[in-house]
Amino acid sequence: MSAGLLSDISIFVLALLVGFEVISKVPSTLHTPLMSASNAIHGIVFVGAMVTAAEAANAAGYVLAFLASAFAAMNVVGGFMVTDRMLQMFRQKPVAAKADDARKAT
Repeated sequence: MSAGLLSDISIFVLALLVGFEVISKVPSTLHTPLMSASNAIHGIVFVGAMVTAAEAANAAGYVLAFLASAFAAMNVVGGFMVTDRMLQMFRQKPVAAKADDARKAT
């Protein structure tokens, strides 16, 4: 195993551990703003997929770039849909008019 690969794997594992520790300490009241911020970060993943597509040199590279772009786009759109559904929980629901109020209006 080359030194560069070992270094890359070590950084990846450390990033996983640090990410898990940071996310596990987030209180539930901050979950929605954190999700919105992470959706913006997923946009960077989409940009990375487009850069990969620009540097593809063969059919396998194009297929992988397409898959990366498709999954990144689904991740961004799905993340915003989840965030919207979570924000709907905090919106006030319209209050239905009572029967007495309806009679007084007529």
